[in-house]
Amino acid sequence: MTEPIDLRTIILGPAPARDVVMDKIEAEQIRFINLQFTDVMGIVKSVTIPTSVFEKVIDSGQWIDGSSIAGFTRIAESDMYLIPDLSTFVTIPWEVGDYTTARVICWVFNPNGDPFPGDPRWVLYRQLERLARLGYRYKTGPELEFFLFSKDGDRISPLPHDRAGYFDYSTDVASTVRKDMVLALEQMGIEVEASHHEVAIGQHEIDFEYGDALQTADRALTFKSVLKAVAQKHDLHATFMPKPLEGIAGSGMHVHQSFASIETNENAFVDLEDPYGLSSLAKQLIAGQIRHARALCGVIAPLVNSYRRLVPGFEAPVYVSWARTNRSAMLRVPAIRGGHTSATRVELRCPDPSCNPYLAFTVMLAAGLHGIEENLPLPEPVEENLYLFTDEDLDRRNIPTLPASLGEAIQEMEKDEVIRDALGDHVFERLLEAQRTDWTAFRRHVSQWERDRYLENY
Repeated sequence: MTEPIDLRTIILGPAPARDVVMDKIEAEQIRFINLQFTDVMGIVKSVTIPTSVFEKVIDSGQWIDGSSIAGFTRIAESDMYLIPDLSTFVTIPWEVGDYTTARVICWVFNPNGDPFPGDPRWVLYRQLERLARLGYRYKTGPELEFFLFSKDGDRISPLPHDRAGYFDYSTDVASTVRKDMVLALEQMGIEVEASHHEVAIGQHEIDFEYGDALQTADRALTFKSVLKAVAQKHDLHATFMPKPLEGIAGSGMHVHQSFASIETNENAFVDLEDPYGLSSLAKQLIAGQIRHARALCGVIAPLVNSYRRLVPGFEAPVYVSWARTNRSAMLRVPAIRGGHTSATRVELRCPDPSCNPYLAFTVMLAAGLHGIEENLPLPEPVEENLYLFTDEDLDRRNIPTLPASLGEAIQEMEKDEVIRDALGDHVFERLLEAQRTDWTAFRRHVSQWERDRYLENY
């Protein structure tokens, strides 16, 4: 990496020495290592190497062909290489035995040694560097909801395995599955805070530690891989699809966020004199995210299916607004327990767990920084139930709505220069290309709902 070591350490934290990692490999008799990275859509990719060549890979990298990876490169520019981030090295708990395997997340480089602009991890790093130069660290806490579905052989049956509701205590198999998931996450180095049944039947949530944004993005991707692997061992399928079932709540990825001072490590969002307990910095971040909310959706709600979730009546936000206790608002300021102001934060409620967390945090931060740098005005909070507002109420209060479809989100993202600059031209264009393909395919599709509704009468 080309950044000064102090800045690198501020953003990434200290990495273990090579000798520590090699000693772990020997002590645990690790035979293979999965070199992981992600494509633009957030799908984890992996190259497996024997441990005998790992030291060489640390020094010189592992060459890959990126031409067939979504959002990476064209055939004419396919060569690139991976460099392991040793701070992410961990043994995979369900791959212990004759073929004990570890995982390490990698940076992606071009052949000339420059960071590859299509690597989502690098994209986030650039925004975090920008914030670090202002004296702050970006801290995030994503809450990923998911469904557990039954399996019939290799076929996934979209049938919830239980009939439980929010926080219900159950002796259902899912209670055991969640505990196995927690144990596996802890073995992967992720500190779990709580787990519970969510609102919808078959829906669950496991909350993990709040922390610096790049690390929590790493954890979010690890989280999804772990949960899918554990579910499979129980003959279940864990899905992070935003809205897999009609008529019940979908799965969100609410993101709690704050800034920490690099100099003092104190929460920079706190102002005890403010009615909401928020500093001007926090309010400007809110203003920026409100200003860019509709364009943000192209990244934080990236699928056609994402907009099945963002509809009134299922606790998902629809209206561009902020508040304290109002869960119908897009942004809220959660209550602080016991006067612990260090936990002051802002919660963005419209992301869903299908998004690429590196890119999601990138554009969220960029939008917030635009609010800070331009001192954007903050709209008045809305504490009423927005779902009861009429169109006239929304117009009178000047409250926009989030996009109603991926096509609408694409249009908003295309004209937002702040989002483009944050992602970089490469990722911006590749993401739009993938989404336009999905949107076109969706528009051409004729659903069973349409046939049932129109075939006979028309």
